[in-house]
Amino acid sequence: MRVNRILLSTSLVVVALVLQVSVLSRLHLPGAVPDVLLLTVLGLAMVYGHVGGALVGFGAGLLADLVPPADHAAGRYALVLCVIGYLAGLAKPENGRLKSATGPMLVVVAAAVGTTLLYAGVGALVGDTAARHVGLGSLLFTAALYDLLLAPFVVPGIMALARRAENDPLAETNTSAKKATDISSGWLSSGTGLKIGGQRGGLGALRTRARTRTARVGRIKGVKRL
Repeated sequence: MRVNRILLSTSLVVVALVLQVSVLSRLHLPGAVPDVLLLTVLGLAMVYGHVGGALVGFGAGLLADLVPPADHAAGRYALVLCVIGYLAGLAKPENGRLKSATGPMLVVVAAAVGTTLLYAGVGALVGDTAARHVGLGSLLFTAALYDLLLAPFVVPGIMALARRAENDPLAETNTSAKKATDISSGWLSSGTGLKIGGQRGGLGALRTRARTRTARVGRIKGVKRL
């Protein structure tokens, strides 16, 4: 990943995780907790693509696994968000811009349901049966509802920041300078009839022609004197 992608993704993930732990998890809403970290990963994945989405999802999930008050095995949420980020990156628009809000909303609902199912499935493999006691159906419904209500305030802003970070002014300036250099070199070579790299050979040819003309003039003057 590029440096600007890493810096932006890290900053957004840290802010989302702080908001998740300090605010949303303390609302004590029925069922699931609104997952702003998941929405951040989805927004970045739909700009960076499936590879970038998988990397961002893994990093965000691993950070969430290590930050208190995490009560599950480390790597569990990292695996879930890595898969979700990869799949969400496959829904990246071709031109990088969204034509309607229907696609992203469907991605958010599918990601909320998929995250809950994957998290519960991985938990069942490691012996964590907390989802059974809470009620998996209630978790699926509330997770999809909360994330869908929160998505219009998070996902478009994340995508706009990611697209703006993709436009590197320094890279565009260097590209323009390179093009200007190529154009000036071509203009010089076409206008003078000489190649830039072969100026020494061109000057030598001009000197040879001048000497030949001088010798011819001397011969003509000698014939006239006779």
